[in-house]
Amino acid sequence: MAINIAIFASGSGTNAEQLIKHFDQVDGISINAVFCNKPDAYVIERAKKLNVLPFVFNKSEFADTSFVDKLKSLKTDFIVLAGFLWKIPDFLIQEFPNKIINIHPALLPAYGGKGMYGSRVHEAVINNKESNSGITIHLVNENYDEGHILFQASCEISSDDTPDSLAGKIHQLEHQYFPLIVEDYITEYTSKN
Repeated sequence: MAINIAIFASGSGTNAEQLIKHFDQVDGISINAVFCNKPDAYVIERAKKLNVLPFVFNKSEFADTSFVDKLKSLKTDFIVLAGFLWKIPDFLIQEFPNKIINIHPALLPAYGGKGMYGSRVHEAVINNKESNSGITIHLVNENYDEGHILFQASCEISSDDTPDSLAGKIHQLEHQYFPLIVEDYITEYTSKN
C-alpha cells in the first residue's frame, strides 16, 4: 500500500520540488498533493510542472475541521511543511499525530518561534554574530518550532556572509537532507506501526 504525502508550502517551492523529485524515485511513498495558502506562490507552478495536484486555500478553509476531509479524500498519510508559514491547527495535529514534519532554517531551539522564518532568521543569526547556523527537521506539535527534533545539520558563517549568502548555504543543506530524512522517518514510522 502506497504511503501518500501532502506538502504544504507558501513560497517559491524549491524544497517542495526537491521532495517531489526525490519521491518520484522511491517505491511505496509518493507526493499526492501540494497545498498552498498563497494563490500567486510559484510552488503552484512547480507542482503542475511535476504533475502534482496543487490546492489553494484561505485562512477560513484552513481553520475549518472539514479541511481534514480534503486530506483524507486524497488518502494522505503524512504532511510535510516545506516553507509553510501558517500555524497548524490543533485538530490537524491530533488527526496526524507524529505525522507532520517541518524544516526550519536555523538550529532550533535558537531562532525559532512565531515570526521567525526565511530571511528574518538569517538576519537575526548574522546580527548576533553567530559562528554557525543550519537546518532543523522536526515533528510539528501545538507550539511553533517546538516539536521533537529528527535531524540537524550545520554550516559555518563567515565574516562576510550576508542574509542572502547564508540563505544559499541553508538551501544547500535543505535540498541535501530534507527528502532523505523525511523518507527515513516515514519508513521507520510505518515499519513500527
